[in-house]
Amino acid sequence: MRKLMLFSIVSIVALCFAASAYAGTLKPGEKMKCNNASKITLEATGNSSKGDRSNANAVIWKSSTATTIPITLGPAADQGFKGARKVGMANKHSMGRNKVVLMGQNNFSRGDSIGDISGEVRITNTGTVNMNVTCG
Repeated sequence: MRKLMLFSIVSIVALCFAASAYAGTLKPGEKMKCNNASKITLEATGNSSKGDRSNANAVIWKSSTATTIPITLGPAADQGFKGARKVGMANKHSMGRNKVVLMGQNNFSRGDSIGDISGEVRITNTGTVNMNVTCG
């Protein structure tokens, strides 16, 4: 009987850990959540249905601060002007990012930091491009 009880407890704990880690594709309009993640990775994958944009847009709601933040990833978006501008200044052009990693902050109690990802974090894909999301 004790072995059965121990096995049941270990199984439940393993199931809870497996449910807290998520990795997969978040399609436009879909939602998912992470619970007490130490880091959350968002990555833009593919192009829009029109093929002209690669921007991935997400809205993130954090239970620890009860705030919502927007995130846009644009790996094919130009940041700044391309080429020489004939003003004797270095080229400042760069491309947008295709991935962002949100890291947990251990030195803050819940709600102390706007970047706090402890507790429940809800992610909604509000763009037209799929996103890979990993909760760890």
